Amino acid sequence: MPDLRKVSLLAVVLIVAVRLCIGWQFAYEGLWKLNSHTGPQPWTAAGYLKNASGPFRGMYRDMSGDPDELSWLDYKKVDARWSGWYDRLQKQHPDLTKRQKQKLNELLNGAPQYRVELKQLPDGVKFGGSIAKVAKFDAKIQRLIVNGSSHPKPEQRHLIPAERDAMLKFAKVVEDPAPEDVEKNEIAKAYQEAVNIVYQRSARLGIKEQALALLSGDPERATQIYEDQAGTIDHKRIGNIELYQTLLKRYEKNLAVAQTAFQHDHLQKQWAEIQRMRADLVGPIKALDTELKAKARKLLTAKQLARGPVPTPLVGIALKDQMTMWALLIIGVMLMTGLFSRVSAIAAAGLLMSFYLAMPPWPGFVEFQAAAGPEHSYIVNKNLIEIFALLAIAALPTGQWFGIDAILSRLCGCSKKKSSVAAATQKTPTTKQ
Repeated sequence: MPDLRKVSLLAVVLIVAVRLCIGWQFAYEGLWKLNSHTGPQPWTAAGYLKNASGPFRGMYRDMSGDPDELSWLDYKKVDARWSGWYDRLQKQHPDLTKRQKQKLNELLNGAPQYRVELKQLPDGVKFGGSIAKVAKFDAKIQRLIVNGSSHPKPEQRHLIPAERDAMLKFAKVVEDPAPEDVEKNEIAKAYQEAVNIVYQRSARLGIKEQALALLSGDPERATQIYEDQAGTIDHKRIGNIELYQTLLKRYEKNLAVAQTAFQHDHLQKQWAEIQRMRADLVGPIKALDTELKAKARKLLTAKQLARGPVPTPLVGIALKDQMTMWALLIIGVMLMTGLFSRVSAIAAAGLLMSFYLAMPPWPGFVEFQAAAGPEHSYIVNKNLIEIFALLAIAALPTGQWFGIDAILSRLCGCSKKKSSVAAATQKTPTTKQ
Protein backbone atom coordinates (compact mmCIF):
# COMPACT_ATOMS: atom_id res chain seq x y z
CA MET A 1 0.00 0.00 0.00
CA PRO A 2 1.27 3.51 -0.68
CA ASP A 3 2.25 5.63 2.32
CA LEU A 4 -0.74 7.91 2.92
CA ARG A 5 1.45 10.23 5.00
CA LYS A 6 3.36 11.29 1.93
CA VAL A 7 2.01 14.31 0.10
CA SER A 8 3.15 15.03 -3.44
CA LEU A 9 4.71 18.36 -4.34
CA LEU A 10 1.74 19.17 -6.58
CA ALA A 11 -0.68 18.55 -3.71
CA VAL A 12 1.39 20.81 -1.45
CA VAL A 13 1.37 23.60 -4.03
CA LEU A 14 -2.37 23.30 -4.63
CA ILE A 15 -3.30 23.23 -0.94
CA VAL A 16 -1.11 26.25 -0.22
CA ALA A 17 -2.68 28.00 -3.21
CA VAL A 18 -6.15 27.31 -1.78
CA ARG A 19 -5.05 28.78 1.56
CA LEU A 20 -3.67 31.89 -0.16
CA CYS A 21 -6.84 32.36 -2.23
CA ILE A 22 -9.15 32.05 0.78
CA GLY A 23 -6.89 34.37 2.74
CA TRP A 24 -6.98 36.93 -0.07
CA GLN A 25 -10.77 36.70 -0.23
CA PHE A 26 -11.09 37.29 3.53
CA ALA A 27 -8.56 40.13 3.65
CA TYR A 28 -9.97 41.95 0.62
CA GLU A 29 -13.54 41.61 1.89
CA GLY A 30 -12.57 43.00 5.30
CA LEU A 31 -10.54 45.83 3.75
CA TRP A 32 -13.34 46.78 1.36
CA LYS A 33 -15.88 46.88 4.18
CA LEU A 34 -13.59 49.00 6.37
CA ASN A 35 -12.92 51.40 3.50
CA SER A 36 -16.65 51.85 2.90
CA HIS A 37 -16.89 53.48 6.35
CA THR A 38 -14.95 56.47 5.06
CA GLY A 39 -17.75 57.24 2.59
CA PRO A 40 -21.41 58.21 2.83
CA GLN A 41 -22.71 54.61 2.60
CA PRO A 42 -20.85 52.44 5.13
CA TRP A 43 -21.26 48.67 4.99
CA THR A 44 -23.33 47.01 7.69
CA ALA A 45 -24.37 43.44 8.39
CA ALA A 46 -27.82 44.62 9.50
CA GLY A 47 -29.54 43.65 6.24
CA TYR A 48 -28.03 40.15 6.24
CA LEU A 49 -29.01 39.57 9.87
CA LYS A 50 -32.54 40.92 9.40
CA ASN A 51 -33.17 38.46 6.55
CA ALA A 52 -31.84 35.47 8.48
CA SER A 53 -33.82 32.23 8.19
CA GLY A 54 -33.64 28.78 9.69
CA PRO A 55 -33.81 27.57 13.29
CA PHE A 56 -31.43 30.30 14.48
CA ARG A 57 -33.40 33.09 12.80
CA GLY A 58 -34.44 34.82 16.02
CA MET A 59 -30.90 34.88 17.42
CA TYR A 60 -29.41 36.38 14.27
CA ARG A 61 -32.19 38.94 13.83
CA ASP A 62 -31.81 40.07 17.43
CA MET A 63 -28.13 40.69 16.76
CA SER A 64 -29.11 43.51 14.39
CA GLY A 65 -30.69 45.35 17.32
CA ASP A 66 -33.76 46.46 15.35
CA PRO A 67 -34.65 43.72 12.85
CA ASP A 68 -37.99 45.24 11.82
CA GLU A 69 -36.77 48.87 11.96
CA LEU A 70 -39.48 49.83 14.43
CA SER A 71 -37.17 52.43 15.99
CA TRP A 72 -37.45 54.43 12.74
CA LEU A 73 -41.21 54.64 13.36
CA ASP A 74 -40.86 55.99 16.92
CA TYR A 75 -40.36 59.77 16.88
CA LYS A 76 -38.67 59.87 20.28
CA LYS A 77 -36.04 57.39 19.13
CA VAL A 78 -35.57 59.18 15.80
CA ASP A 79 -35.21 62.47 17.65
CA ALA A 80 -32.61 60.94 19.99
CA ARG A 81 -30.74 59.41 17.03
CA TRP A 82 -30.44 62.78 15.24
CA SER A 83 -29.65 64.72 18.42
CA GLY A 84 -26.84 62.27 19.17
CA TRP A 85 -25.53 62.61 15.62
CA TYR A 86 -25.58 66.42 15.91
CA ASP A 87 -23.66 66.30 19.22
CA ARG A 88 -21.01 64.01 17.72
CA LEU A 89 -20.77 66.30 14.68
CA GLN A 90 -19.98 69.28 16.91
CA LYS A 91 -17.38 67.30 18.86
CA GLN A 92 -15.75 66.15 15.64
CA HIS A 93 -15.58 69.72 14.34
CA PRO A 94 -14.79 72.10 17.24
CA ASP A 95 -13.89 74.72 14.64
CA LEU A 96 -17.48 75.15 13.40
CA THR A 97 -18.23 78.81 12.86
CA LYS A 98 -21.24 80.55 14.38
CA ARG A 99 -22.80 80.71 10.93
CA GLN A 100 -22.27 76.95 10.36
CA LYS A 101 -23.83 76.11 13.73
CA GLN A 102 -26.81 78.32 12.95
CA LYS A 103 -27.35 76.68 9.56
CA LEU A 104 -26.94 73.17 10.98
CA ASN A 105 -29.38 73.90 13.77
CA GLU A 106 -31.92 75.32 11.31
CA LEU A 107 -31.47 72.26 9.11
CA LEU A 108 -32.19 69.92 11.99
CA ASN A 109 -34.69 71.91 14.07
CA GLY A 110 -35.89 74.63 11.70
CA ALA A 111 -35.50 78.39 12.14
CA PRO A 112 -37.05 80.15 15.17
CA GLN A 113 -38.39 82.98 13.00
CA TYR A 114 -38.83 84.05 9.39
CA ARG A 115 -38.94 87.68 8.27
CA VAL A 116 -39.88 89.58 5.16
CA GLU A 117 -39.68 93.28 4.41
CA LEU A 118 -43.00 95.16 4.72
CA LYS A 119 -43.24 98.91 5.09
CA GLN A 120 -46.66 99.00 6.74
CA LEU A 121 -49.83 97.05 7.38
CA PRO A 122 -53.01 97.94 5.50
CA ASP A 123 -55.42 100.13 7.44
CA GLY A 124 -57.50 98.21 9.93
CA VAL A 125 -55.35 95.05 9.85
CA LYS A 126 -54.67 93.75 13.33
CA PHE A 127 -53.52 90.23 14.21
CA GLY A 128 -55.56 88.50 16.88
CA GLY A 129 -56.51 85.06 18.12
CA SER A 130 -54.29 82.19 16.96
CA ILE A 131 -52.63 84.39 14.34
CA ALA A 132 -51.28 86.72 17.02
CA LYS A 133 -49.41 83.75 18.49
CA VAL A 134 -47.47 83.05 15.31
CA ALA A 135 -47.28 86.36 13.40
CA LYS A 136 -46.49 89.98 14.15
CA PHE A 137 -45.49 93.20 12.42
CA ASP A 138 -42.48 95.19 13.68
CA ALA A 139 -42.97 98.79 12.53
CA LYS A 140 -39.50 99.86 13.69
CA ILE A 141 -37.61 97.52 11.37
CA GLN A 142 -40.48 97.26 8.87
CA ARG A 143 -40.65 93.50 8.89
CA LEU A 144 -43.48 90.95 8.90
CA ILE A 145 -42.37 88.15 11.24
CA VAL A 146 -43.76 84.65 11.68
CA ASN A 147 -42.57 81.94 14.02
CA GLY A 148 -40.54 79.04 12.69
CA SER A 149 -40.17 75.35 13.50
CA SER A 150 -37.92 75.78 16.52
CA HIS A 151 -40.02 78.33 18.39
CA PRO A 152 -39.78 77.43 22.11
CA LYS A 153 -43.57 77.15 22.45
CA PRO A 154 -45.08 74.36 20.32
CA GLU A 155 -48.48 76.07 20.21
CA GLN A 156 -46.83 79.17 18.73
CA ARG A 157 -44.95 77.55 15.90
CA HIS A 158 -45.25 78.73 12.28
CA LEU A 159 -48.30 79.39 10.18
CA ILE A 160 -50.58 76.65 9.00
CA PRO A 161 -52.48 76.98 5.69
CA ALA A 162 -55.71 78.08 7.40
CA GLU A 163 -53.92 80.89 9.25
CA ARG A 164 -52.23 82.06 6.04
CA ASP A 165 -55.59 82.21 4.27
CA ALA A 166 -57.08 84.17 7.15
CA MET A 167 -54.23 86.70 7.01
CA LEU A 168 -54.69 87.15 3.25
CA LYS A 169 -58.38 87.97 3.75
CA PHE A 170 -57.48 90.89 6.02
CA ALA A 171 -56.62 92.99 2.95
CA LYS A 172 -58.38 92.80 -0.41
CA VAL A 173 -56.67 93.60 -3.69
CA VAL A 174 -58.73 94.87 -6.64
CA GLU A 175 -57.66 94.78 -10.27
CA ASP A 176 -58.80 98.26 -11.28
CA PRO A 177 -58.95 100.49 -8.20
CA ALA A 178 -60.33 104.02 -8.23
CA PRO A 179 -57.68 106.77 -8.36
CA GLU A 180 -58.17 107.59 -4.68
CA ASP A 181 -57.73 103.87 -3.75
CA VAL A 182 -54.55 103.19 -5.73
CA GLU A 183 -52.19 103.77 -2.80
CA LYS A 184 -54.39 101.72 -0.48
CA ASN A 185 -54.52 98.93 -3.06
CA GLU A 186 -50.70 98.91 -3.45
CA ILE A 187 -50.29 98.60 0.32
CA ALA A 188 -52.72 95.66 0.34
CA LYS A 189 -50.88 94.04 -2.58
CA ALA A 190 -47.50 94.43 -0.84
CA TYR A 191 -49.04 92.94 2.31
CA GLN A 192 -50.40 89.88 0.51
CA GLU A 193 -47.09 89.31 -1.27
CA ALA A 194 -45.27 89.51 2.06
CA VAL A 195 -47.68 87.02 3.65
CA ASN A 196 -47.19 84.53 0.82
CA ILE A 197 -43.41 84.91 0.87
CA VAL A 198 -43.08 84.53 4.63
CA TYR A 199 -45.44 81.56 4.55
CA GLN A 200 -43.30 79.81 1.94
CA ARG A 201 -40.21 80.44 4.04
CA SER A 202 -41.86 79.20 7.21
CA ALA A 203 -42.95 76.06 5.35
CA ARG A 204 -39.31 74.95 5.29
CA LEU A 205 -39.69 72.65 8.23
CA GLY A 206 -36.68 71.31 10.05
CA ILE A 207 -35.81 67.65 9.53
CA LYS A 208 -37.14 66.77 12.98
CA GLU A 209 -40.49 68.45 12.40
CA GLN A 210 -40.86 66.76 9.04
CA ALA A 211 -40.33 63.42 10.79
CA LEU A 212 -42.81 64.40 13.49
CA ALA A 213 -45.40 65.28 10.86
CA LEU A 214 -44.86 61.93 9.17
CA LEU A 215 -44.92 59.85 12.33
CA SER A 216 -47.57 61.66 14.37
CA GLY A 217 -50.07 62.15 11.56
CA ASP A 218 -50.27 65.94 11.84
CA PRO A 219 -51.99 66.86 8.54
CA GLU A 220 -52.01 70.60 9.17
CA ARG A 221 -48.26 70.81 9.70
CA ALA A 222 -47.32 68.10 7.23
CA THR A 223 -49.22 69.54 4.27
CA GLN A 224 -47.16 72.70 4.40
CA ILE A 225 -44.34 70.83 2.72
CA TYR A 226 -46.56 68.45 0.79
CA GLU A 227 -49.41 70.68 -0.40
CA ASP A 228 -49.32 68.94 -3.75
CA GLN A 229 -49.93 65.66 -1.92
CA ALA A 230 -52.59 66.92 0.49
CA GLY A 231 -54.32 64.08 2.26
CA THR A 232 -51.51 61.55 1.77
CA ILE A 233 -49.90 62.29 5.12
CA ASP A 234 -52.53 61.97 7.80
CA HIS A 235 -53.80 59.67 10.50
CA LYS A 236 -54.07 56.90 7.93
CA ARG A 237 -50.30 56.59 8.14
CA ILE A 238 -50.49 56.06 11.89
CA GLY A 239 -53.02 53.29 11.29
CA ASN A 240 -50.57 51.71 8.83
CA ILE A 241 -47.81 51.73 11.46
CA GLU A 242 -50.09 49.89 13.87
CA LEU A 243 -51.09 47.48 11.11
CA TYR A 244 -47.42 46.83 10.32
CA GLN A 245 -46.74 45.94 13.95
CA THR A 246 -49.78 43.65 14.03
CA LEU A 247 -48.72 41.86 10.84
CA LEU A 248 -45.24 41.28 12.26
CA LYS A 249 -46.64 39.61 15.36
CA ARG A 250 -49.00 37.49 13.27
CA TYR A 251 -46.16 36.43 10.97
CA GLU A 252 -43.92 35.32 13.84
CA LYS A 253 -46.80 33.37 15.35
CA ASN A 254 -47.58 31.61 12.06
CA LEU A 255 -43.91 30.91 11.37
CA ALA A 256 -43.54 29.08 14.68
CA VAL A 257 -46.23 26.53 13.73
CA ALA A 258 -45.74 26.30 9.95
CA GLN A 259 -45.04 22.74 8.73
CA THR A 260 -46.49 22.15 5.28
CA ALA A 261 -45.20 23.53 1.96
CA PHE A 262 -48.49 25.42 1.53
CA GLN A 263 -48.00 27.18 4.87
CA HIS A 264 -44.45 28.15 3.97
CA ASP A 265 -45.59 29.50 0.58
CA HIS A 266 -48.24 31.59 2.32
CA LEU A 267 -45.67 32.88 4.81
CA GLN A 268 -43.36 33.88 1.98
CA LYS A 269 -46.11 36.02 0.41
CA GLN A 270 -46.98 37.45 3.80
CA TRP A 271 -43.32 38.36 4.43
CA ALA A 272 -43.08 40.09 1.03
CA GLU A 273 -46.13 42.18 1.90
CA ILE A 274 -44.62 43.10 5.26
CA GLN A 275 -41.39 44.17 3.59
CA ARG A 276 -43.27 46.39 1.13
CA MET A 277 -45.13 48.01 4.00
CA ARG A 278 -41.88 48.48 5.94
CA ALA A 279 -40.32 50.22 2.94
CA ASP A 280 -43.33 52.54 2.57
CA LEU A 281 -43.29 53.49 6.25
CA VAL A 282 -39.57 53.59 7.01
CA GLY A 283 -38.38 54.82 3.60
CA PRO A 284 -39.48 58.48 4.03
CA ILE A 285 -37.81 58.72 7.46
CA LYS A 286 -34.59 57.20 6.18
CA ALA A 287 -34.75 59.61 3.25
CA LEU A 288 -34.84 62.48 5.76
CA ASP A 289 -31.82 60.97 7.50
CA THR A 290 -29.93 60.86 4.20
CA GLU A 291 -31.02 64.42 3.37
CA LEU A 292 -29.87 65.68 6.77
CA LYS A 293 -26.38 64.25 6.43
CA ALA A 294 -25.99 65.23 2.78
CA LYS A 295 -26.96 68.85 3.44
CA ALA A 296 -24.79 68.97 6.54
CA ARG A 297 -21.77 67.89 4.50
CA LYS A 298 -22.38 70.77 2.09
CA LEU A 299 -22.04 73.20 5.00
CA LEU A 300 -18.58 71.92 5.96
CA THR A 301 -15.27 73.20 4.66
CA ALA A 302 -12.79 71.03 2.74
CA LYS A 303 -10.65 70.76 5.88
CA GLN A 304 -13.63 69.58 7.91
CA LEU A 305 -14.73 67.11 5.23
CA ALA A 306 -11.24 65.58 5.26
CA ARG A 307 -11.93 64.35 8.81
CA GLY A 308 -14.38 61.83 7.43
CA PRO A 309 -17.99 61.03 8.36
CA VAL A 310 -19.39 61.53 11.83
CA PRO A 311 -18.26 58.55 13.96
CA THR A 312 -20.89 56.05 15.04
CA PRO A 313 -20.85 54.85 18.68
CA LEU A 314 -19.47 51.31 18.89
CA VAL A 315 -22.57 49.74 20.37
CA GLY A 316 -25.11 47.29 19.01
CA ILE A 317 -24.85 46.54 15.31
CA ALA A 318 -21.99 49.07 14.87
CA LEU A 319 -19.82 47.03 17.25
CA LYS A 320 -20.71 43.78 15.47
CA ASP A 321 -19.87 45.37 12.12
CA GLN A 322 -16.43 46.42 13.38
CA MET A 323 -15.76 42.97 14.84
CA THR A 324 -16.76 41.28 11.56
CA MET A 325 -14.66 43.58 9.38
CA TRP A 326 -11.53 43.28 11.50
CA ALA A 327 -11.98 39.51 11.90
CA LEU A 328 -12.12 39.12 8.12
CA LEU A 329 -9.04 41.28 7.60
CA ILE A 330 -6.91 39.76 10.38
CA ILE A 331 -7.81 36.15 9.59
CA GLY A 332 -7.21 36.80 5.88
CA VAL A 333 -3.73 38.23 6.51
CA MET A 334 -2.85 35.30 8.79
CA LEU A 335 -3.93 32.79 6.13
CA MET A 336 -1.98 34.54 3.37
CA THR A 337 1.20 34.85 5.42
CA GLY A 338 0.91 31.37 6.92
CA LEU A 339 1.00 32.73 10.49
CA PHE A 340 -0.55 30.25 12.93
CA SER A 341 -2.12 28.75 9.82
CA ARG A 342 -4.00 25.98 11.62
CA VAL A 343 -5.54 28.32 14.19
CA SER A 344 -6.44 30.92 11.53
CA ALA A 345 -7.99 28.23 9.30
CA ILE A 346 -10.18 27.02 12.16
CA ALA A 347 -11.15 30.63 13.01
CA ALA A 348 -12.05 31.26 9.36
CA ALA A 349 -14.14 28.08 9.25
CA GLY A 350 -15.97 29.19 12.41
CA LEU A 351 -16.71 32.61 10.94
CA LEU A 352 -18.03 31.07 7.73
CA MET A 353 -20.13 28.62 9.75
CA SER A 354 -21.83 31.60 11.41
CA PHE A 355 -22.62 32.95 7.93
CA TYR A 356 -23.89 29.54 6.82
CA LEU A 357 -26.22 29.11 9.81
CA ALA A 358 -27.70 32.59 9.30
CA MET A 359 -29.24 31.42 6.03
CA PRO A 360 -28.92 27.62 5.89
CA PRO A 361 -30.13 26.13 2.58
CA TRP A 362 -32.00 23.42 4.42
CA PRO A 363 -35.35 21.85 3.54
CA GLY A 364 -38.16 24.17 4.61
CA PHE A 365 -35.99 27.31 4.68
CA VAL A 366 -34.66 27.60 1.13
CA GLU A 367 -37.80 29.39 -0.08
CA PHE A 368 -37.21 32.26 2.35
CA GLN A 369 -33.86 33.11 0.75
CA ALA A 370 -35.12 33.98 -2.74
CA ALA A 371 -34.75 37.70 -2.04
CA ALA A 372 -31.25 37.34 -0.60
CA GLY A 373 -29.50 36.97 -3.95
CA PRO A 374 -29.24 35.05 -7.22
CA GLU A 375 -27.52 32.02 -5.65
CA HIS A 376 -29.47 28.76 -5.61
CA SER A 377 -28.27 26.11 -3.13
CA TYR A 378 -29.68 23.13 -1.36
CA ILE A 379 -27.95 21.94 1.84
CA VAL A 380 -24.52 22.67 0.34
CA ASN A 381 -23.56 26.20 -0.63
CA LYS A 382 -20.29 28.07 -1.22
CA ASN A 383 -19.85 28.78 2.47
CA LEU A 384 -20.08 25.11 3.43
CA ILE A 385 -17.62 24.09 0.68
CA GLU A 386 -15.15 26.71 1.89
CA ILE A 387 -15.59 25.53 5.48
CA PHE A 388 -14.47 22.00 4.57
CA ALA A 389 -11.56 23.40 2.55
CA LEU A 390 -10.44 25.40 5.61
CA LEU A 391 -10.74 22.36 7.87
CA ALA A 392 -8.57 20.42 5.40
CA ILE A 393 -6.01 23.25 5.57
CA ALA A 394 -6.15 23.13 9.37
CA ALA A 395 -5.45 19.38 9.26
CA LEU A 396 -2.22 19.92 7.30
CA PRO A 397 0.91 21.90 8.16
CA THR A 398 0.53 24.31 5.25
CA GLY A 399 2.20 27.10 7.21
CA GLN A 400 5.27 24.87 7.59
CA TRP A 401 5.35 24.30 3.84
CA PHE A 402 5.04 27.97 2.93
CA GLY A 403 4.58 30.69 5.50
CA ILE A 404 5.76 32.37 8.67
CA ASP A 405 5.05 29.18 10.60
CA ALA A 406 8.10 27.63 8.92
CA ILE A 407 10.33 30.48 10.14
CA LEU A 408 8.91 30.32 13.66
CA SER A 409 9.34 26.55 13.66
CA ARG A 410 13.01 26.84 12.69
CA LEU A 411 13.60 29.53 15.30
CA CYS A 412 11.94 27.43 17.96
CA GLY A 413 13.81 24.35 16.73
CA CYS A 414 17.17 26.14 16.94
CA SER A 415 16.33 27.43 20.38
CA LYS A 416 15.39 23.95 21.58
CA LYS A 417 18.56 22.48 20.03
CA LYS A 418 20.74 25.06 21.78
CA SER A 419 18.96 24.36 25.06
CA SER A 420 19.53 20.62 24.65
CA VAL A 421 23.24 21.11 23.89
CA ALA A 422 23.62 23.41 26.88
CA ALA A 423 21.88 20.91 29.14
CA ALA A 424 24.06 18.06 27.86
CA THR A 425 27.19 20.12 28.43
CA GLN A 426 26.23 20.84 32.00
CA LYS A 427 25.66 17.13 32.66
CA THR A 428 29.11 16.08 31.23
CA PRO A 429 31.59 15.54 34.19
CA THR A 430 34.82 17.53 34.08
CA THR A 431 38.20 15.65 34.26
CA LYS A 432 40.28 16.35 37.34
CA GLN A 433 43.89 17.25 36.68
